[in-house]
Amino acid sequence: MLRAQLAPRPLPLRLAPALRAAAAQGLARTLRVRVADGPAFRQWARQQPAAQLTQPGPDACTLTVVGLTPAQLAAAPGVEFVDVADRRAHEERRLSNSDLAVNAISTVHARFPTLTGQGLTASVKEMPFDPDDLDLKGRAVNPGAFAKPYSDHATAMATLLGGAGNSDPLGRGAARAVRLATSDFARLLPDDATQLVQAGVSVQNHSYGVGIENYYGLEAQAYDQQAQQLPQLLHVFSSGNVGSSASSSGTYQSIAKFANVSGQFKMSKNTLTVGATDPSGQVAALSSRGPAHDGRLKPELVAYGEGGSSESAALVSGISILLQQQYRDQHAGALPPAALVKAVLLNSADDLGTAEVDYLSGFGQADALGAVSTMRAGRFFEGSATPGTDQVFRITVPAGQQQFKATLVWSDPAAAANAATALVNDLDLELVAVGTGQRWLPWALSAYPNADSLARPARRRPDHLNNAEQITLTLPPAGIYELHVRGFAVPQGPQAFSLAYEINAPGLTWTHPVRPDNLRPGTTATLRWQWSGPATATARLDYRPLGRPGWRVLAPSVPLAANRTTWAVPDTTTLAQLRLSTGSTDFLGDTFTIVRAPALQVGYACAEETLLQWVRIPGVARYQVYQLGATVLEPLLQTADTVVVLGRAQLPTLYYAVAPIVGGRVGRPGTTINYTTQGTACYFRSFLPRQLVAEIVRFEVVLGTIYHLKSATLERQRPDGSFEAIRTISPVTSTTFAFDDQPPAAGRYLYRVRLDNVASQQFYSGTEEAYLLRAGLTQAYPNPVAAGQPLQLVANTTGTVTAQLYDMLGRFQRATTVDGQINQLDTNGLRPGVYLLRVQSEGQAAQVIRVVIQ
Repeated sequence: MLRAQLAPRPLPLRLAPALRAAAAQGLARTLRVRVADGPAFRQWARQQPAAQLTQPGPDACTLTVVGLTPAQLAAAPGVEFVDVADRRAHEERRLSNSDLAVNAISTVHARFPTLTGQGLTASVKEMPFDPDDLDLKGRAVNPGAFAKPYSDHATAMATLLGGAGNSDPLGRGAARAVRLATSDFARLLPDDATQLVQAGVSVQNHSYGVGIENYYGLEAQAYDQQAQQLPQLLHVFSSGNVGSSASSSGTYQSIAKFANVSGQFKMSKNTLTVGATDPSGQVAALSSRGPAHDGRLKPELVAYGEGGSSESAALVSGISILLQQQYRDQHAGALPPAALVKAVLLNSADDLGTAEVDYLSGFGQADALGAVSTMRAGRFFEGSATPGTDQVFRITVPAGQQQFKATLVWSDPAAAANAATALVNDLDLELVAVGTGQRWLPWALSAYPNADSLARPARRRPDHLNNAEQITLTLPPAGIYELHVRGFAVPQGPQAFSLAYEINAPGLTWTHPVRPDNLRPGTTATLRWQWSGPATATARLDYRPLGRPGWRVLAPSVPLAANRTTWAVPDTTTLAQLRLSTGSTDFLGDTFTIVRAPALQVGYACAEETLLQWVRIPGVARYQVYQLGATVLEPLLQTADTVVVLGRAQLPTLYYAVAPIVGGRVGRPGTTINYTTQGTACYFRSFLPRQLVAEIVRFEVVLGTIYHLKSATLERQRPDGSFEAIRTISPVTSTTFAFDDQPPAAGRYLYRVRLDNVASQQFYSGTEEAYLLRAGLTQAYPNPVAAGQPLQLVANTTGTVTAQLYDMLGRFQRATTVDGQINQLDTNGLRPGVYLLRVQSEGQAAQVIRVVIQ
């Protein structure tokens, strides 16, 4: 199919832009080629002594060659295009922050709680993510094959795409129950189709890039081919994070802030490229933008990604999974074509910046709620176009609507490598008002290579570049409309297509906070909504705690078209509600909670039981305790107490969390903890001497809890190894306390603490040492000391101490400087006998210690 389009090309046009300069240098390198006849080329290559064929491509006509120069390959018989081979891909920034409300993902979770991605599989192509990550637990495909070290970036992308929120509510992704596979981005060509099918992958996320590349290369071609081979598989790419840069080659060379998408594989037509916005919804300065090499629209979408377009792509991949599930659940288990998912995403996007489509934000900000609503309501058509055909779809638009929008998408056949224009099958979309005969064409941009031209607003005109076309109509008159899909030029037909539409009535939809959102008291929250109405409209913002009379005015005039505002959340605990009022119309938000999340702590972790505790939250009478199940947090129990004791049956489960219950509604849990890693053993957090060497021995004790404790006793070890009680505190009223002791003579002593509870059980700390020594003095331990063993010098001084060792005849043996409380003197090579250790402290009289070496 591809070869039929090809005409003989001059040798330079058979080379990728990056290879044209290298061709003149005559250097051999690893190259990728597209040939007309795979077996014939292999036969030719075997006759070239330096040529080696390495990894295969996606088909028999795409090959990787080592040992020949670009010019040699370009001149070889049957070679259609010579491309760069795999470059080193790089992750496009790490996870910075996450807010699922920006793209209304959290609203979908609240409205459609069964949409979780259950039964579907997404692949994260870069480096392996951590399959043991708490938020991905139990859902990695073939985790035993994941190579270490795991990538933090890949783990973050997998979490945004499909995190379960087990570690914390912020660890929840778009599709919290999706299965997750990994793939290596060392190979920039598509993964093997058979392996993708066997793994059940229906969405693959690509949050990586290479340099700016502006041509339709073999990788772009291969992704478009795979879209024909696997029509239900959607590839989602990040646009890149070089939005201020300029391309060094191609039609748009040297035009800053345009045509800087990072990688020729993103020039593919049937994939989805996603740019980044900040929390306010504005496109980030770092986000790479279009056009593609031939003037096509890139990126097609934007989404929130404060750390870069990596995050944006991962979120859109997750939304795509939700759309696939929604379709599957309504169509007897069948998955939708990727073109339909793409059409729904583009059609539901919220326009940003310059009106209609643009090279900065594409079709706009991804809107998960609008996309799911479109798919759920079946507001789409599917068909097939051939040359000269005209398929007509009728839609009735009621009176008083704010906007009508329709988007046509088709998976276009792959073009020839390095094609000046990548579009092969050209379909046309047109809207016709049946009653009046008025017609509207899709929005299209200027592709002229000039910054001013590329920045011009879109105009209505035929689009012969893109395989995605959109028509919008503001304030459409009531009546019957027809959407026409025509086969303008379909050389490789018939061409399947998908057509999504929506009719937006005037109104407002709250997207944050929604049930079951929780706002933290005393913080500044961003309130979000979707407004369909006049751009100049304003509304009064009101708040009320449930159960209390009246509304409180928060802001007298909020611009509705901004779709967001900030609010200083009161320091209280309550169920609450917000409303926006304009004229005589009130838009009530969902009931949500304002409450602090409890910080779960370990009181003790003993062999037979563990105690978990948290500080009581004012206004909260009950709490929900969770334990981590096979993949998600599962309810364990509810309690009015702030303590829960786990018996042996629960102890094999390591992870727990607790959530407040406000007004009968369970709020969001706090951070999940592993009870074995919190620094608390069986009651004891720490037992340490305040000073290791002192005139009075003092120990400080920190416990995890005093729950059911009766007394605490300091014990000192006797010479025979047994322990005697020194001091007792009863009752124990604080988790932090101290013990003092002054033994009868200077020396080294061992101590421990014994706890007694109301059930007459005893719990012991570890053993700690302390030295009793008068200020300014030094002692030597052990004494006698075995020859060759270190002699410890213990000094109760803050200054430097010099120690000199002499034998009994006064002959100098060795010296050391004591620069801390405990130092060592080496006894290696010393004969057994009695020695004199002369110790001199700053500002003190010399001290002589008799030392016996055995």
